[in-house]
Amino acid sequence: MVQPSIGVFDSGYGGLSVLRDLAEAMPQYRFTYLGDNARAPYGTRSFDLVYDFTLQATRYLWDYGCPLVVLACNTASAKALRTIQQRYLPSSDDPTRRVLGVIRPTVEHLAEIDTNGHIGIVATPGTIASHSYDIEIAKMCPGYRLTSHACPMWVPLVENWQLDNPGTDYFVRKDLDAVMREDEEIDTLILGCTHYPLLVPVIRRHLPEYVRILTQGSIVAPSLIDYLRRHPEMDMRLSPGRQDMACRITYMTTDLPERFDAIASTFMGTQVRSRRVTL
Repeated sequence: MVQPSIGVFDSGYGGLSVLRDLAEAMPQYRFTYLGDNARAPYGTRSFDLVYDFTLQATRYLWDYGCPLVVLACNTASAKALRTIQQRYLPSSDDPTRRVLGVIRPTVEHLAEIDTNGHIGIVATPGTIASHSYDIEIAKMCPGYRLTSHACPMWVPLVENWQLDNPGTDYFVRKDLDAVMREDEEIDTLILGCTHYPLLVPVIRRHLPEYVRILTQGSIVAPSLIDYLRRHPEMDMRLSPGRQDMACRITYMTTDLPERFDAIASTFMGTQVRSRRVTL
């Protein structure tokens, strides 16, 4: 019998950056990771298609035994989360299940840190087009100036494990130069895609030293801990895990397990064994 766990979903490998921080910060919980690698990237797909794909993955994790699912994907959070929460879930066969995203915790964290109010965000075309960050920042950080920039090449570079070569350097530098030209006073840059932390060494090279880089794994983990503290009824549904990270995380992919395992093992720092699933 599968024991209850926290589901973590992403369209590809980027969500591993969130999973790693969650697993390290929450050693008493079990996790199930699902990467829809066969249909990645989501960033250039339509709202309807992203919603359909995200709902399929969320339902799969719910049925697998994950009463709480984290969408570790900004595009899914931007294009699908609210509709699932407000329209699908209340009339589903178990409306006590929950799905959470990564955008709101990121903006809540932004509201708590010291900044001059000039904020940059780099994300997929889908996330930028949704204006989700604009809406949340306007509500929680009124008066902040947000400079948004779509980076359509960054996710394919990460998905193909091209993390630091001349081509990667060119695209990262080109996009960051465009952001900083639009507002030279930016002092905080949000990486609005969970794939992007894998590019931090390259990103850091092409930003002024004073610009703070916000990655989402370190933000989402304390936010989720706080959520479970405030919702003990959900916390009680989740099974305690063993201390060994490799034993308390289940990995699933919609693509070839061999490729997923090689990349995920390098990223997680431990041997990963996934299985292929169909959504």
